[in-house]
Amino acid sequence: MRQANALKIIIALYAITIIFWLALLIIAQYSLVGGSLLHFLRLSTEIPLTVIPLVGGVLGLNNSAAWGGKKSVMGRSSLFLSLGLIAWGMGNIAWDYYIFFTGTEVPYPSLADVGYIVSSLLFLIGIRALFGVVGANFALRSKKGKIFIFIIPIVIILISVYLLIYVARGGVLVNTSGAYLKLFFDLLYPLSDMVTLTMISLLYFLSRDFLGGKYKAPILIIFFGFLMFYASDFSFSYTTTIGTYYNGYFPDFLFTTTMFIISTGLVMLSPKEFHIE
Repeated sequence: MRQANALKIIIALYAITIIFWLALLIIAQYSLVGGSLLHFLRLSTEIPLTVIPLVGGVLGLNNSAAWGGKKSVMGRSSLFLSLGLIAWGMGNIAWDYYIFFTGTEVPYPSLADVGYIVSSLLFLIGIRALFGVVGANFALRSKKGKIFIFIIPIVIILISVYLLIYVARGGVLVNTSGAYLKLFFDLLYPLSDMVTLTMISLLYFLSRDFLGGKYKAPILIIFFGFLMFYASDFSFSYTTTIGTYYNGYFPDFLFTTTMFIISTGLVMLSPKEFHIE
């Protein structure tokens, strides 16, 4: 499939999502429908949140194959980033099952959390592969690169401890009275966020002198997508901690936008010349 057609698919899915969200906001603001129908419409926002990463992941796999798969650095990066999108979509399928078919609150942890965590691990592998694509590996050997690799993780850890623990979780990282599996996910979620943001930040600052050409735009879009991923996770953690989260709330829109941005970047990472007719 040509990039232009693939990109049109992703944009069309997100455009439909935007229209639906705007309609939902108007319906909720002016109480145009009953409570049960409004609840169903809010649940339905999880559908594009599932479909967009799955479609983006499949389209990204097509690009990975065009790059030669694991035989090339770009192919490996596209492969694991695409698999990360698919794993995230699979996790949301599990989430959708609970909210649409069981009528109960999604348990924590659940199969959905397995999909989300596996997704984060695959994303990290894909991001690490990008270091070779944008020349960050060479920058690591320089004096400036060594300074960045020392300072950036410290700054990210301090920011993350404040935002992800003190703000988003009320100062409590884990509840020691919970089950061991819950403790595992309580630790893994903020840790994966910190590592992801650290690697993306290093990638950006180390690659600024090397990044150029026709792939500069898609790689920068992917960078921004993972910054949005961090913001989305923070928003979700914060709203669940203070008890205001519900399906169809603002964090879900942030996650949907995140999946769209990452998918767009992956679609544009093609060995073929990119253009829109």
